[in-house]
Amino acid sequence: MFKAILVNKDDQGYRTELAQVDEASLPEGEVRVKVSYSTLNYKDGLAITGKGPVVRSFPMVPGIDFAGEVMESSSPDFKVGDMVLLNGWGVGEGHWGGLAQQARVKADWLIPLPKGFTPKQALAIGTAGYTAMLCVMALQKHGLKPSDGEVLVTGAAGGVGSFAITLLSKLGFTVVASTGRLEEADYLRKLGVAEVIDRAILSAPGKPLAKERWAAVVDSVGSHTLANACAQTKSDGAVAACGLAQGMDFPSSVAPFILRGITLYGINSVTVPRAKRIAAYEQLASLVDLQTLEAISHEISLEESIKYASELMAGNVRGRVIVDVNR
Repeated sequence: MFKAILVNKDDQGYRTELAQVDEASLPEGEVRVKVSYSTLNYKDGLAITGKGPVVRSFPMVPGIDFAGEVMESSSPDFKVGDMVLLNGWGVGEGHWGGLAQQARVKADWLIPLPKGFTPKQALAIGTAGYTAMLCVMALQKHGLKPSDGEVLVTGAAGGVGSFAITLLSKLGFTVVASTGRLEEADYLRKLGVAEVIDRAILSAPGKPLAKERWAAVVDSVGSHTLANACAQTKSDGAVAACGLAQGMDFPSSVAPFILRGITLYGINSVTVPRAKRIAAYEQLASLVDLQTLEAISHEISLEESIKYASELMAGNVRGRVIVDVNR
């Protein structure tokens, strides 16, 4: 038996609880892992609270990230005792995830624990930091240089936003942060932003084209915010979109794309091939220092993740939440 956060939906309604689960209930997979740490992401908040239809089967163990030690493996890629990391692949949605003391998954979904990181440090980065790195890699591929101008980061106080600011600042870019939590301005400036703006400037319906300002954008918000960010992006600029905190809609027009030639990169962190995942973590290892990880993240227990999920959905959680599943 092991402890897990379990989400159920039946005649009694939608509910989430800390439960004792039999090892025999674990789903199929080539590798069984003793989980050390998981995290709390936006998708996990949706799954735990039921505020979004992300869970595709019940009962479900949420947790789209985890790191831990291989307990059992039928795959030649991993052996007992190996330290491994998982981000995405639909765990916590269609396959039991990491908010538990054990997990069983497909070997293809795992990568070796990245060099230079402990399990806790790797989870302080987690899907949020890894997604932010994929956004930055898209902008690098586009050819963006610090001399091109300001880079806007929306949802700045969240996990993706915090890491995007850290990475872009470390690479020499001038970063402007958009947030609905202006009380976090000091935190954002410590991460490296040059200016903090109120998200209200971007979150209302806007014009198809607006005054050019941003050389590039990292957006985790979607909806009107993404549309306005595109409308304000400079000619031949780039926007990396990876989230939908404001909404899944995109109320824009073709104007920024055909009149200014901007590029909109969609960032899918869920099913990225192993080689690209490893490359992203190699860059993260060179750009993120341990002091920054401590500033961006804080740790909670497995049971506390239920309460924190509601806080996350209310927009009251800053940065990254690491879950020690064994306390």
